[in-house]
Amino acid sequence: MSTAWNASDVTPAGAAWLASAGTYPRSTLALWEERPDAPVVLPCGSVFDVVSAPAMFGRRMLDRLWDDGPGSGPVAEFRGRILLFAAPGTAQRLPALLEWEEWGARDSRETTRTDAVPPLLCHGTGDAVTVPAPSHSTSPTGPAPSHSTSPTGPAPAGTTAPTRSASRWLVAPDTRQPWLPGPEVLLWAAVRAARSAVRISIFPPADQGAKVYDVSRRR
Repeated sequence: MSTAWNASDVTPAGAAWLASAGTYPRSTLALWEERPDAPVVLPCGSVFDVVSAPAMFGRRMLDRLWDDGPGSGPVAEFRGRILLFAAPGTAQRLPALLEWEEWGARDSRETTRTDAVPPLLCHGTGDAVTVPAPSHSTSPTGPAPSHSTSPTGPAPAGTTAPTRSASRWLVAPDTRQPWLPGPEVLLWAAVRAARSAVRISIFPPADQGAKVYDVSRRR
């Protein structure tokens, strides 16, 4: 019988994957065993790169990935920014691809497709990022909880919405080898998010905290 997980829950295997990026994985897991609500700083470049986008634009990228694309790797929210975990090497290649996309559009005398793309912070080799805690109530090394709801169901009622300074997982790592998008996939998402950003709607934005992503589609 398979175990169902909410998209925001870090599994023990996912916690092990995150910890493997650090110099002392066992120490990181021990810290989370004692303090499962503690965020930690992990290096980029070997296990994953991270692309950091402003919150609204990052949400648009995430929506494009899940609505029209292959899904995403792990994604976190930290202090008003969206952290998209990507394949190692993405931080080096993505800026060049964005620049190429911009100048390619200008050379063809079309409207620049990356005009609405805000500066994306690309963290790779030599950089480090703060990742959210795996849980606010459960240990990452404990047994997986059993849920009666679908893995794509909403978070339990009564959970506190995070403030701007808070951190949380939007799509949590759930395996020891999660699929990670490369620079081409994130370029695709950024361009389409930029196109959607220029559309004006008379309707108020939906509650982004209630957005649910179908993790079963993750490749």
